[in-house]
Amino acid sequence: MSTQAGFAALAGRPNVGKSTLVNAIVGRKVAIVSDRPQTTRRAIRGVLTSGERQLVLVDLPGAQRPRDALTERMARRLQQELDGADAVLLVLNGEQRIGPGDRFLARALAQAALPITIAVNKIDRLSRAQQLEALAHAAELGVGEDIFPVSARTGSGLPQLAEHLLAQMPAGPLLFDAAETSDQPREVLLAELVREAVVRRTLQEVPHAVEVVIDEVDESREDLVRVRALVWVETESQKGILIGARGRMIKAIGSAARGELERELGRHVHLDLSVRVRRGWRSDESLLDRLGIN
Repeated sequence: MSTQAGFAALAGRPNVGKSTLVNAIVGRKVAIVSDRPQTTRRAIRGVLTSGERQLVLVDLPGAQRPRDALTERMARRLQQELDGADAVLLVLNGEQRIGPGDRFLARALAQAALPITIAVNKIDRLSRAQQLEALAHAAELGVGEDIFPVSARTGSGLPQLAEHLLAQMPAGPLLFDAAETSDQPREVLLAELVREAVVRRTLQEVPHAVEVVIDEVDESREDLVRVRALVWVETESQKGILIGARGRMIKAIGSAARGELERELGRHVHLDLSVRVRRGWRSDESLLDRLGIN
């Protein structure tokens, strides 16, 4: 049996559940999850290997009008990943009616001349009648002949969706080792897990102004990993929000992040968090290069 391997790009409006979907199909956390729009900054790749077939899921940064160097790079990366994809998965939120954003994406994806599959997510929250209505509305978009009702939260419909996408991949050698589930460097994943804890606990402009960098990972002890992380914000007021009264906020963030790091590393973690102000980092091209936001 010849091998098959390729890339499926995930597109969808903010908060349709793309990151949760990637994590569920891959079987482990490779993309952070938040109900905040534009949480995904990098094109995260999750890898699913099934026998002689391999599916590389690319969770694209959300499409938005560029406002600074960061969002310009996100938009550019989205187009680059589409250009290199073998198939597209358009993810819709079954709880919401089809909106202008869905129609815009459908038109843009249709121009890419790639096979398009639609996943209607969050069906676990819908009645049978509502599910049928959501699927009918998805069909009205006029792109993709294959529509799958799924729940990224419960896993319903995901095996069938994964099998369908695997079958669409072109013949060729496996792109990653069969044991790999992501192409992210470990330090990037650890930083993203810390950022997820920040995003989930802050409001307004703070989530978008935060970046996390892992400064050190010390594994000199077998039973403990020491992780030093720097949390960057753009203003002193944002720093104050993250630290909180008597340090309560940063303690809550650190506690939540430490739990995620321990699950990822499989060992106890001592997490040292520092908050620093770096004005205008989202417009600093050289810094974005170092952060790997291409």
